[in-house]
Amino acid sequence: MSETLTAPEAGTAVTPPVKRLFIKTYGCQMNVYDSERMADVLRPLGYAPTDTAEGADFVILNTCHIREKAAEKVYSELGKLREMKEARSGAMTIAVAGCVAQAEGEEIMRRQPAVDLVVGPQAYHQLPELLTRTARARGERIGADFAADEKFDSLPQARGVNGPAAFLTVQEGCDKFCSFCVVPYTRGAEWSRPAEAVLTEARGLADQGVRELTLLGQNVNAYDGAGPDGSVWTLARLARALAEIEGIDRVRYTTSHPNDMAEDLIAAHAELPQLMPYLHLPVQSGSDRILRLMNRKHGRQTYIDLIGRIRDARPDMAISGDFIVGFPGETDRDFEDTLDLVRHVNYASAFSFMYSPRPGTPAAGMGTQVPADVSLARLHALQALLLEQQLAFNKAQVGRTLDVLFEKKGRHGRQAIGRSPYLQSVHAEDADHLIGQIVPVRIVSGQQNSLTGELLGA
Repeated sequence: MSETLTAPEAGTAVTPPVKRLFIKTYGCQMNVYDSERMADVLRPLGYAPTDTAEGADFVILNTCHIREKAAEKVYSELGKLREMKEARSGAMTIAVAGCVAQAEGEEIMRRQPAVDLVVGPQAYHQLPELLTRTARARGERIGADFAADEKFDSLPQARGVNGPAAFLTVQEGCDKFCSFCVVPYTRGAEWSRPAEAVLTEARGLADQGVRELTLLGQNVNAYDGAGPDGSVWTLARLARALAEIEGIDRVRYTTSHPNDMAEDLIAAHAELPQLMPYLHLPVQSGSDRILRLMNRKHGRQTYIDLIGRIRDARPDMAISGDFIVGFPGETDRDFEDTLDLVRHVNYASAFSFMYSPRPGTPAAGMGTQVPADVSLARLHALQALLLEQQLAFNKAQVGRTLDVLFEKKGRHGRQAIGRSPYLQSVHAEDADHLIGQIVPVRIVSGQQNSLTGELLGA
């Protein structure tokens, strides 16, 4: 879980801010993007960001349904907000947005009457209208649909950004129907934004000083947006067009599905210097039997062969992944297959989780649930191996000179923090004047979660 506050771009002409907006963001990068756009649509109504829910006029919980006990965490937070609202005699509007809102909208309104609005991930462009209706104490309080094209068409073209790196949603929804996942039910079918709409937003971000774009989608490499000439663009073609925009020096994308890793995208990694050598490609399990139960539609060897082709095209590619342990029916042999795959691939970073059932998904009804203590032991063993690989990858950068995009000031003195091409956090002293620039940095040490560098000539 992450918490993100969004702020309007300095110097933007807007209605004088008279109301305070607090957005708490849970989960993935797409939710971070959505929170930024919610702040954008509310800015003309006079809402300015605040860093705490206390005293806020409007509080939005932008929720994620993927993590364990996601809904329970939301209800716990809503209980605290209800007390704040009561202490102010009701002078606070509370909204629940995102995937939990989509999945449990009616239940949220029933269980927590302090909630004024429930807005699904495809309906947050309706916030101004819904907020106005709520202020008048009439009309609909729930907005949850899957009209993604309407959402993007209704958003303000100008975006408030803070820093030289930005997220850019290009695709939403999922047609894969993995048996453990709620995304197809909360985000809808796969849908890709038209290429020209993406390019227009990217040009606007570049004009505001953004140097690095991370393209977002539930299955981003399934992108098939309409091109300006009526043809269908792949993600590779979109990346090439984005790389031609003046000021855009880096392009990343997440999250990808192995089945959508097309050959033209692999080739783009070999040919396009702006496309960073970092790929998040979830596999979830190393067992063919469990992959079939997960309905992943790819096998263990298919994934391993795919990684090989990617590394043939870009030998320095850093691979990241997702893993679920304790999936219903997982045996010790299945788990050993996962550990073996991890050793074979050698990940630069990865996310790993214990399986937890999601109501309404096929896996929730599977009979053989793995005991929690067994799942936890497997998770600890997997994470120990993944962390060992991550530390080794970071230490392998020592002595190299990497291009670092400095994004923000560090905690100490004139320290600045940036990102390497492999998405590692890099901190360097006497570099705060370089924020927004891509600078060669000599790596002097590698830690578990970051690198330490020094400017050349320092």
